[in-house]
Parts: sequence; C-alpha cells; structure tokens
Amino acid sequence: MRPAPDLSLYLVTDTALSRPRPVADVVRAAVAGGATAVQVRDKDASRRDLLALTRAVQAAVAHRPDVPVVVNDAVDVALIAGADGVHVGQDDLPAAEVRRLLGADALLGLSVESVEHLAAALRLPAGTVDVVGLSPVWATPTKPDAGPGLGLDGVRELAARARAGGLRAVAIGGIDSGRAAAVAATGVDGICVVSEICTAADPEAAARRLRAAFDRAGAR
Repeated sequence: MRPAPDLSLYLVTDTALSRPRPVADVVRAAVAGGATAVQVRDKDASRRDLLALTRAVQAAVAHRPDVPVVVNDAVDVALIAGADGVHVGQDDLPAAEVRRLLGADALLGLSVESVEHLAAALRLPAGTVDVVGLSPVWATPTKPDAGPGLGLDGVRELAARARAGGLRAVAIGGIDSGRAAAVAATGVDGICVVSEICTAADPEAAARRLRAAFDRAGAR
C-alpha cells in the first residue's frame, strides 16, 4: 500500500470559476504554490469531457508524483485515467462498492455532513474509506446542495471522532486565507479550497497564502 499523501492543501477544481484559464493551468500554479492534492470536479461535464479534464490535470502535475489526483464521483473515469483515487458523496455509489472497484491502493474519500454520516463511515470495514470530507464548514455557493454549516466546533468534533476511528479528515466549505488557520486549528489533516484558488488572479500566490496559514496553525 502506498504512503498516505499530504492533504494539507487540497484543491477541488471548478471549470467555470477557472475561466478563461484552463483548469490544468490553475492546478499547475496552485501546486507550485503549495497545493498538495487535487480533486477533479465538474458536475456539468460529460464523462468524455471529464476524462479529458482528468488527463489534462494529471499531465499538469506529472512532475509531482507526491500530489495525488482524485476524481469526484466518477469511478469509471478514475479507473480509465488511472487516477490516484475517487471522492464520493452521500448520494453517490456506496463507498464499499467503490473500494471493491478501485482496489486497496487507491485513495477513497467520502463526504460527511453529520455525526450520523461519520458513524456510518466508521462502521465500514477497515480500509474502505481513507479520508472523510467534513462539509460544509460554512455555507458556500460552490456547493449549494450541501447541508447546514458545521462551524468550527462541529468540524473539531467530527475530526476528533474520525481520528479516533482511524480516518483522516479534511474540511471544505467557505474556507479562504483569512479562515484557513482557524480551520487548521480544529485538528483536520487538511483544508479543501475551491473559489479562493480557482477565482484568484494569481492561483500560485493564493495557494501559498493558504498553505502558509495552514502551516502556521501547527497542523500536521
């Protein structure tokens, strides 16, 4: 089994927010600035287009084998592209079934929005899920269907429960450079960011600010 990746600054792509720049260019710049993992997400793309996007992102970070590229939801695309893993939500394919398809070495993330969601994840056989995405910390327009905001206290509680159960945790939703340190202080293994990087005039600088804020909080 490969070593657990660094999830400190986890970029989730958004094609619309990245325009007019190609997503791959934003990803390349963000990784140069300190992004440590990338999730390819485009809910509006066809499977064919999502595959092309995933391959473009993989090419953009090919010089950084330590930066995993995972695909949101689309297990078929991840398998065809040879991506490093998949992230699924509560309404997507069951995590146990996804793990069977991916094999033991892929990274599998699962969104959780409540204590109940986390408890269900912890009941799965060991090794099914690697990381839980605690969502959303605060309400965010990039994911309008997400549940009510967990807040910092909610994230802290879920992160502690996840760690006690052997899972890593990242937080997503409304995180910017001004909030990154506070989220890091909850004990999560990383912060997931969409808008703050994808809309930035300088994605590399934005990623550098976020990473510095996370690291200053003493996060792992």
